Amino acid sequence: MTKGFAVPATSRSRKKTRRSRNGKARVRILRVPALEVKQGKNRRLYSFAIDGKLLHEFCAISRVSRNDGEGLNGYQRPEVVSHITQIREYLESNNAMLPNAIVVAFDESVTFTSDSRTANPDAPFSRVGTLKIPIQDGLFDIAKPGWIVDGQQRAAALRDARVKRFPVCVVGFIADSLEEQRQQFILVNATKPLPKGLIYELLPSTDGKLPLALQKRRYPALLSERLNFDEDSPLCGMIRTPTNGTGVIADNSILKLIENSLSDGVLYLYKDIEAQLRVLKNFWSAVEKVFPDAWGLLPRKSRLMHGAGVVAMGFLMDTIADHHHRASELSARIFMNNLAKIRDVCRWTEGYWEFGPDARLKWNEVQNVPRHVQLLSNHLLIQYRNTVRR
Repeated sequence: MTKGFAVPATSRSRKKTRRSRNGKARVRILRVPALEVKQGKNRRLYSFAIDGKLLHEFCAISRVSRNDGEGLNGYQRPEVVSHITQIREYLESNNAMLPNAIVVAFDESVTFTSDSRTANPDAPFSRVGTLKIPIQDGLFDIAKPGWIVDGQQRAAALRDARVKRFPVCVVGFIADSLEEQRQQFILVNATKPLPKGLIYELLPSTDGKLPLALQKRRYPALLSERLNFDEDSPLCGMIRTPTNGTGVIADNSILKLIENSLSDGVLYLYKDIEAQLRVLKNFWSAVEKVFPDAWGLLPRKSRLMHGAGVVAMGFLMDTIADHHHRASELSARIFMNNLAKIRDVCRWTEGYWEFGPDARLKWNEVQNVPRHVQLLSNHLLIQYRNTVRR
């Protein structure tokens, strides 16, 4: 079974435990009273209480990351140290209470045995029994039977708190795959103040049913991921995401560009993802060549890499494509020739944008707000159409 933990490649071959003197791994079974609840056709949830200090003996926290040459690993956000400290200090105070359950995904080594003596005909969807969790001393996180889906920071605070024990409620379920863990993680956290970038980065590798708003962003997120990680993409490594903190373009800006074009722009005309990517890659390759001085800089140094500039350039891409709709392929050269027409009126890194008699803004005064995005977009489209007419 695939396990979604972001560990260094050197750690992957070290899936071994400490051995006892006779050479056998020290394995013990943790038995906890649990309530099994049936949901849907085949889903089983297990609710139980346990000392929070024991959680990390059989549970690991999977943090989202990417290894070289591999896809997305894990699904958790990095621990927020300040938040963990606040929870820990609260746990160390008098009369502390954690009423919310920690959610854990187990692999198939965790089993449940029901107690037939407690069968209740008035509650056919639940039964009492014992949950058996295997624990091995010295086990690496990648091989532990449980993964914390929700409650990462509470679990970390419990681990570090200067208390002897602290019982907590846990809800567990048996996960068939890493993809199912990601789906459950998204569903559990979609209504919480979770960083949107993390949710969007997980979407391309999640196939399960999601809320409509997230389903609509799944395909744009896939295109954005390909732009960010395809080696032949001019934007390779340039889109800032939770796993690529060094990117200069905000992931949400690229998503807006893609969503706009998929809705009623050039990308709408192509139903094949490779054809859509070819258009996007050709366009941004042309942008890089026509505006080399503004390329690859931080948004505060270049409005071309800024949210307003990215979205506005997306509208320009659609307009150029519409003007050349008879071309067999929208090549990088076609985009270059057309972008060159407006090069002299762009003020990405210095000077003033001349939006109109009463709308003159310094290059870095353009902000990623609807009014400024509209001003910049209209300016670029008007300048382009004027040069085409001439």
